Amino acid sequence: MPRPSPATAEPDPALAATAEAAESAPAAPGGAAAVDRALALLAAFRTGDGVLSLAQLAQRTGLYKSTALRLLASLVHARLLQRLPEGGYTLGAEVARLNAVYAASFSLQAQVLPVLQALVARSRESVAFHVRRGDQRLCLFRVDSPQLLRDHTRAGDLLPLDRGAGGRVLMAFAGAPGAVHERIRRDGVAVLTGDRVPELTGISAPVWDASGALVGALTMTLPEQRMQPDFVPAVQDAARQLTATLGGLWPWR
Repeated sequence: MPRPSPATAEPDPALAATAEAAESAPAAPGGAAAVDRALALLAAFRTGDGVLSLAQLAQRTGLYKSTALRLLASLVHARLLQRLPEGGYTLGAEVARLNAVYAASFSLQAQVLPVLQALVARSRESVAFHVRRGDQRLCLFRVDSPQLLRDHTRAGDLLPLDRGAGGRVLMAFAGAPGAVHERIRRDGVAVLTGDRVPELTGISAPVWDASGALVGALTMTLPEQRMQPDFVPAVQDAARQLTATLGGLWPWR
């Protein structure tokens, strides 16, 4: 028996119920439900996503396709999204501009980037600076390795907080329990392989400010086979230098 075409196929009751719930969800206090739904479409993009179809966006947000399509038109008009000729959607140029404004708004940029650049020049490996954002971590700044084989995280990417050396450092100095975090607090550095991506090694150390608050995690990432023993003290030295620049005290010798 031939399969029904999309026009005649029976609707999925579960998806319909999800869409109804999303459509009827109340707005944020004092806000507008339509804006909340449009922002949900932007938030549907995840690390590694290139192009998302209307169907994917509707599924991830729980919106009806007709509603999503109207909101997407507004997001495209604002250049927050770009609609491709074949019909898919990607993040737009305005998102990149806002990311640049966000990064530049931090006084950290002038202090952090030279330290990252110097460590990349010394090691020829990628180095980033991560800060905590709720239950995730944000790659706030990043300098790529000049070598072709490297991970492809970019500034602005949101990454898991509970996987990867940078996330582990942020969790450890927020008091997270467990042997891994206790070791990081003791040593002042995280060295992990395959914790987030198979065969990827991360080395990360905390950075402190003059008030004693944790500012972020300075993190080197590299293919496991390129790991060298002197990379660990190099990352710690860079984190110590940045801590001193910010007026903080490095607790480890």
